[in-house]
Formats: sequence, C-alpha cells, structure tokens
Amino acid sequence: MSVALRNAQRAVPVRRAPLRRAVCALRAALGASRFDVGLVCAGNGLMRRLNGAYRQRPEPTDVLSFPFHRVVAAGELPRPSCREEYNLGDIFLGVEYIHQQCRATGEDFDGVLVVTAAHGLCHLLGYQHNTKPEWQQMYQKEVEILEELNRLTGTSLRPLTAGLF
Repeated sequence: MSVALRNAQRAVPVRRAPLRRAVCALRAALGASRFDVGLVCAGNGLMRRLNGAYRQRPEPTDVLSFPFHRVVAAGELPRPSCREEYNLGDIFLGVEYIHQQCRATGEDFDGVLVVTAAHGLCHLLGYQHNTKPEWQQMYQKEVEILEELNRLTGTSLRPLTAGLF
C-alpha cells in the first residue's frame, strides 16, 4: 500500500523522497505495510488551527495524528472489512515548528522529522502517552521501530520523548 505525502507549506524545504522511504520502513517495522498512510507537511498556521480545533490548544505543534480506525488497542492492527478500510489515517508534521526547534537545539532536522513521523505512526496504532505506563509502552515501540530503521539505513535515531515522565 502507499504513503501519500503532501507538502502543504513553503516555509521549510522538505526532502520528500527520503521521508517517504523512512515512513514506509517504519510502517513495515510496525507490521502495517498493507495499510495506507497520509503524511502532510504543515506550516505553523495550519498546525495552530488543527491543534486548536482538535486539542483546544491554538498553538503550533510538532505532530498531530488522525487515526482512520477509532478503536484500536495499542499495538494491535486494525481489522478492515473491505479494501477502503486498509488505511491507518493521517499524520500532520509541523515541519515549520520542528525546523524552529532544531535550529534552537542544533538537532538534525531530517532526523527529527523521521522520529516525529514514527511518533505519529504509533499514535495511529493506538499508542498514547497520557500516563507513565502508556508512555513507557509507546516509547518502547518507538525504540523498536527506530532500531529497525537504523539497521536498514545506518542511522542512529532515537525517540525524542525520553524524559516525558
């Protein structure tokens, strides 16, 4: 299946092909290769509007995930009943926000973008981080899929949420 990537902003150049390849590899590491994923690279304005509308926080953020399947337990794949349901959902990456954070911290923008996409993918599969046990479960899954990506690509990416709790 596919990863549909759309760049809906012009503030920051995005290397779309490597990002798409990384998301495909992460999706495979999650065992979800047969599911479609939408990936939107968004600027601060769109992220502010979405974050305000869906989370009542009218400020830009790094990632928002909108699962297609509403009832998915963490780590379980959806059970589609027809072809149209082979969809995990959409991930909005706040690339302008992420770029600003990377400039401030000196982190590699492309790497952080991939790690943030991994975080969004985990949300599409029911992982949350509202409590410490949920965060630990999600963090471990992020470590697992990023280690698989690192093995395939020779990178050394790690989750960004190490100190959340």
